[in-house]
Amino acid sequence: MMNEPNEQELSKLCTAFQTLISSQQTLLLSTISEAKQPEISYAPYVRDERGIFYVFISDLASHTNNLRLTKQASIMFIKPESETREPFARERVTFKCSVTEIAAENTIFNKQLTALHEKFGQIISVLKSLNDFHLFALKPIAGQYVVGFGKAFKVAMTNGTLTRITRT
Repeated sequence: MMNEPNEQELSKLCTAFQTLISSQQTLLLSTISEAKQPEISYAPYVRDERGIFYVFISDLASHTNNLRLTKQASIMFIKPESETREPFARERVTFKCSVTEIAAENTIFNKQLTALHEKFGQIISVLKSLNDFHLFALKPIAGQYVVGFGKAFKVAMTNGTLTRITRT
């Protein structure tokens, strides 16, 4: 049985999982199609101060319709293989999310498009001029952080703290 991490170790792990998220420009996006088939894709994102992720995506991508239909998704951030010693235990964070499409009239829309523009540059102005791009908010409702073999943690959505997941 593995030792429970102390408060200092948990604090370091919290910092590590936040660093993993912030080190990525894109998130992996898992959705369910109308035919109940799983689909995986990716999208560039920004994250607000409340921990909500925003993606600006096209109607031409199947995940856009999937998000509209189910209003749910799973997202993942994973350490690059080139930075991982053990492929079977790559560091990763996953979140189950509720999904909301943000209308262009909503004040959040302009705020998050500005954030996307600051992060990704002029391409956002080009995409905004296209009628088929839409902003979605992905609000985490459950999370998990895996940092190695036997080192899996539940992420508290209220404050980002970690609790070890143990087998029963």
